[in-house]
Amino acid sequence: MMRITIAKGSAEDHIGVRRADGSRIETRLAHKGPVPHDAVHLFVEQVLGLSRGFWGLVAAGHHPAELVELAKAAGHASAARAQQPEPTIVELLQAERLVECYEALLWGGGGTREDVLAMADVACATSFVPCPALPEDTHKAIVAALDSFAQAWVAAPKGHVVELAWS
Repeated sequence: MMRITIAKGSAEDHIGVRRADGSRIETRLAHKGPVPHDAVHLFVEQVLGLSRGFWGLVAAGHHPAELVELAKAAGHASAARAQQPEPTIVELLQAERLVECYEALLWGGGGTREDVLAMADVACATSFVPCPALPEDTHKAIVAALDSFAQAWVAAPKGHVVELAWS
């Protein structure tokens, strides 16, 4: 099991990772919204069972900073590089697109599964990946985990540390 700690900062958060093999990495993440982007990844990826998303790749030995270059090299779509991605990054891209959708719900005060799917279908299509199945119970599980985390995180003072697990 991989342990992840996130320490709340002013302009950025500190992330520490202890992988199952005992190796450790540290990184920082600039604030992008009310909760850490990488925490949203954890909840979305775990509930959806995406083993090769952001946290799965970190658990497999990649440093978070490497993943942008890995995605570019494997065909991540952008306006300048629109192409079909290699299979190795499909779940990474699916995770990123769905994380963006759930962040939109957090920032906007909530939404339905249909709202998420409307955004995710377009976002996944622009990245040339299929949108993962999102049954209502899965959506509700993601929302419940994010809401619980967000309430505690937003109320916590600077310096607050949360420990999360990736299995």
